[in-house]
Amino acid sequence: MNKYAIGLDNGGTLIKAAIFDINGKQHGVASESTKLLTPRPGHTERDMEELWLQNCACIKKVLKETGISPNDVIGVAVCGHGKGLYAWGKDEKPAYNGIISTDNRAWQYPEKWKKDGTFDKLYPRLCQQVIACQQAPLLAWMKDNERTVYDNTKWVFSVKDYIRFRLTGEAFCEATDISGSALMNVKDARFDKDLLEAYGIGEVYDKLAPIRYSADHCGSITQETAKQTGLNVGTPVAGGMFDIDACAIAMAVTEPEHMCTITGTWSINEFISKTPITGTAIAMNSLYAIPGYYLIEECSATGVGNLEWMLKNISGSSFPNGSNYADVNKMVASVDPSDCEVYYLPFLFASNTHHLAKASFIGLTSFHETKHMMRAVFEGAAFSARTHIDRLLSVRERPKTLRMAGGAVNSELWIEIFADVLDLPIETVSGVSELGALGAAMSVSVAAGIYKDYTEAAKAMVRIDTPVKPNPEKVEIYKRKYEKYSSICDALNTVWDSFEV
Repeated sequence: MNKYAIGLDNGGTLIKAAIFDINGKQHGVASESTKLLTPRPGHTERDMEELWLQNCACIKKVLKETGISPNDVIGVAVCGHGKGLYAWGKDEKPAYNGIISTDNRAWQYPEKWKKDGTFDKLYPRLCQQVIACQQAPLLAWMKDNERTVYDNTKWVFSVKDYIRFRLTGEAFCEATDISGSALMNVKDARFDKDLLEAYGIGEVYDKLAPIRYSADHCGSITQETAKQTGLNVGTPVAGGMFDIDACAIAMAVTEPEHMCTITGTWSINEFISKTPITGTAIAMNSLYAIPGYYLIEECSATGVGNLEWMLKNISGSSFPNGSNYADVNKMVASVDPSDCEVYYLPFLFASNTHHLAKASFIGLTSFHETKHMMRAVFEGAAFSARTHIDRLLSVRERPKTLRMAGGAVNSELWIEIFADVLDLPIETVSGVSELGALGAAMSVSVAAGIYKDYTEAAKAMVRIDTPVKPNPEKVEIYKRKYEKYSSICDALNTVWDSFEV
């Protein structure tokens, strides 16, 4: 019998279902989008019922288009964006719109907790900074601003735990996601009620489902779900994982010497460690998909979303699913980096400098054209990633290569820019367009016993391409440009406090 696994990837706006065989070959992918809702500045949401139906549609579509029989599907797993909040109500309906990880409504709560000493008290157990889009500040905001919703909430979910709940009817908090929520004692891998009470949200303790791990069996496809998706009743569903873990697993990040960057909507930069790294510039420690490891992470929402906005609002164009870069590459390649003194701060959704920093073009004159702005956007995303990677390198050795994923890898030129800015050879994964879904499918293969662990699964299912090496001349150009970029950020940090969200 042929054996296949389905990985569902729920990003901030796009949902994808991809189907893989147990050798890692991608046989098909289907995608749907959910409407981004912005009811107020700093608020980014989506309709949770629409999201569920689009996931079902993707599964049904990928089965139909590949012709693969549901009888040959050994399991399903979900990955998705971390942080945000997907609240399920006591009335067995979504309690609110899903809140996406680009949301900034709760920015005052982390600031307050730092000022009043709450954060310092909790940090030894949290092992991470607290940021506005995590569940802890969002729930505190909800308690103060949407008390009816807060009281009606039965389960606090991340996006992928919500989708898995709808697939199976069973509620769990999978470790990779919930350990990045600021709700968990990451040091001891458990929930502490007194931690939640320190935030003023002690009631949330009873709204947290049992913890499971990425390759755990977490229920089966229900009869209702089978009707919606075309899957067989009883098809196993694995725990799945946070999408940054899924991409890392799909890039065969199975040892501490590996390091990767994921440039999608977010700039995610990470490596794994046997122990959390605290008391440093590093922002985030969470539990990794491989038991016994922590994911050491530096991140901000400073990635491909900036290009998508630029295409839509300035150049008046777009490309389907962010994948067709031909015209954009041509435009950017027409400008030499040494001839472009335009700088772009990629802070449309959030910043890795000041918490109220905004996206900005610096250095524009009447000489400059759209092509200069496009190059500045490409370079700005790479500069932002370097800010994070420099922090990671302050606590570890420099890797021999850096593995890269996310929407930016659809552009060979953007990969080259990253290699030059970071002065590191860049490796990508061969033959797979949906790395998050592949990581989820790998969790199915381990849960089903096809492979004993993720290291064995990676050897069988992942193929790494020849690295893109940095250009020494451009490395020197970008060293100077990155210094200017950093100086601009530092200078503007003195004025952002006068801005509102």
